[in-house]
Order: sequence, then structure tokens, then C-alpha cells
Amino acid sequence: MVTLYGIKNCDTMKKAWSWLDANKVPYAFHDYRVSGIDKTSLEAWCRELGWEKVLNKASTTFRALPEAEKQGLDAGKAVALMLAQPTMIKRPVLDLGERRLLGFKPDAYAAAFATKA
Repeated sequence: MVTLYGIKNCDTMKKAWSWLDANKVPYAFHDYRVSGIDKTSLEAWCRELGWEKVLNKASTTFRALPEAEKQGLDAGKAVALMLAQPTMIKRPVLDLGERRLLGFKPDAYAAAFATKA
């Protein structure tokens, strides 16, 4: 089973849920606002997808940070920020087991599940 990571009150998450439900894809939902995210998983996502993509600089939470915290970003600092405030993680993260998809793109979801049929 795949796992969909994100937060409940996100419009992009709602699109992903709708797509998965409409295509009858079973999934578990992990709300990292409620359950957090472990450092090992987050670091693995950053290695696989690039911390620059995993860290959502357009998020309200990131934009509200003091300028000093936004300076000198690197993988370690980005992971620390996202662990402290998981709402800075780009949503959704769809964990397919062997790989992850970041964000919601209907074509990417369709391609990922076409090979599983």
C-alpha cells in the first residue's frame, strides 16, 4: 500500500485524495501536522528528490520565518526547519515504496499506477 503524506487542510492534498479515490488506489494517509515526520524519512526524501524541492519556500510558514533563518540554507538546515515545522514540506508526498512523488500532477500519478496494474 502507498502512503500519502501531507496535512488535511491543503487544496493540493484534496486533489490528490480525489484522484486516488476516483482511481480506486488504496492508500494510508499520514498527517505530519498531527503525527510529525521522522528525521530518517525526511533526509531520505531530500536525498532522493532534492532538499530544494522538498522545502516549500512558497509556504506561509516559510515566508513567516525571520530573514536570518532563511539565510544560508543547506540540506541540514532545511531538514531542521522542516522537522520543527512540517508544514514547510511541499505537499503531497506520495510514497510508492520504491520511490516518491512530490506534489500532485495527475499525469505523474497516472503513470505511476499504470505500471502497477
